[in-house]
Amino acid sequence: MAILRVVAFLSLLVPTVIATISHALEKRETLDSRSLRRRDVDPSTLYPEHNISVPIDYFRNETKYEPHSNGTFPLRYWFDASYYKDGGPVIVLQSGETDGTGRLPFLQKGILHQLAQATNGIGVVLEHRYYGTSFPTPDLSTPNLRFLTTEQALADMAYFAQHVVFEGLEDKNLTAPETPYFAYGGSYAGALVAFLRVQYPDIYYALSLTEKSGTISSSGVTEAIWDFWEYYEPVRRYGPPDCISTQTKLINVVDNILRNNTRYTSQLKSAFGLSGITYDDDFAQVLSYPIGGWQGRNWDPAVNDPSFYEYCDNITSPSLINNATANATVTVRQLLSAGGYANQTSTLTTPMLNFINYIRENYVAPVLAANTTLDQQYSTHNQTFYAQDDLDQSWRSWPYQYCTQWGFLQTGSGVPPNELPLISRLLTLDYNSLICRLAFNITTPPDTAAINKYGGFDIAYDRLAIIDGEEDPWREASPHSTLAPARNRTSTVERPFLLIEGAVHHWDENGVFANETMGGTLPPGPVREVQRMEVEF
Repeated sequence: MAILRVVAFLSLLVPTVIATISHALEKRETLDSRSLRRRDVDPSTLYPEHNISVPIDYFRNETKYEPHSNGTFPLRYWFDASYYKDGGPVIVLQSGETDGTGRLPFLQKGILHQLAQATNGIGVVLEHRYYGTSFPTPDLSTPNLRFLTTEQALADMAYFAQHVVFEGLEDKNLTAPETPYFAYGGSYAGALVAFLRVQYPDIYYALSLTEKSGTISSSGVTEAIWDFWEYYEPVRRYGPPDCISTQTKLINVVDNILRNNTRYTSQLKSAFGLSGITYDDDFAQVLSYPIGGWQGRNWDPAVNDPSFYEYCDNITSPSLINNATANATVTVRQLLSAGGYANQTSTLTTPMLNFINYIRENYVAPVLAANTTLDQQYSTHNQTFYAQDDLDQSWRSWPYQYCTQWGFLQTGSGVPPNELPLISRLLTLDYNSLICRLAFNITTPPDTAAINKYGGFDIAYDRLAIIDGEEDPWREASPHSTLAPARNRTSTVERPFLLIEGAVHHWDENGVFANETMGGTLPPGPVREVQRMEVEF
């Protein structure tokens, strides 16, 4: 396993950004005219959307898709052929579980742009069925979601490569296998393109031995896991020790009250300004939100989410962030005692007061200012909401996928008893799967075997690159998981296996313009290095 190192370089950036002191491997001195035209332009204005008609159902012998459909639907895509030269590949970025327009920056200045430019290829952003505008059915009712499976989505990508005709290039045969096809994806999409290489090896590959092609799986969650309590373990492992220690104690106070000393529950909710939340597990969920900001960290200040370190700064501050919370000192000491920490009130009172203030400012005040109720905003026990299934309810697509095949429910209850969790133990499988039961009437665990049959932790194939971030909370569902038998596999030219030390979630996917590099420090050296290796691959 190759490790690309990232070290802290905080003087140039906001405190939440991980950067590096490594110098640039390649430093462009001038900007070509295309970069000048694209700089700081909304990418949706640069790349017109197109649609290709694809089958709704590729598997008409499978009973799970009954009643079958002979119909087609428009699958949306965008492309950039400005770098294309005859013989160049087509590079398809799978957009994954979101509207594809959100991936267009990668075509403008991210990894997709870099690959297309370096290979004289065509860059494509391909939308996933049941997201954006690519809907095969007239609504998102549970029966009509039956065609939303991983194998159907993989078949879409294969069909696209074999049938697409690019506007303006109609005179050229740019389909596979005559044209080399390459695929990239991050996160869920990273797993998808890894499976693509295994399932359709003769399509996403090069016909000629002189052409190199294949797939790059970045932060690919290739192992489907029902109870994914390990999501927070990289946060525990790599987060600031004082913040992690304080967080686990404060959450333990909350759990001890909600589970064992319930006569203080009302007082606890009131202290946080969350008396309007009916269910205790919904209340515990809100208190667990701030620590989840870890995944949003990014090396690019324009997309970085600073909330994790802002929150840590709050709960580890030696003084009150908001002096007005001092009025709750007596209450907080009572709650700490009720939660089993009577002997630590001197050290935990200020952190708890700052925790309360953070929740009130970030999760209570905005809701009340919007004239809605806390239950309307935060309750998972909302059957009326879940009953909606028209096409405007795009939230239904990914939960259907994780309820039926992927899992990844992030629980506090799954943490071993000898460890204090970072989120409440009230966040159980039963609680997190409420959406499965109420929205889709799914009462059994997902069919994770339908996903893990492609290789899971052990997935490997020639011309399949595995790229992960060391500190990624999704790492434990990837081939670089500390649980994976092959976690120490060797990285080779044909099977790259790279871990970017200090990186979080698919940090290699985004990019910056030449005028945004902050003196050559962005992207950080390890990200720049892995992007260079991806281009060579």
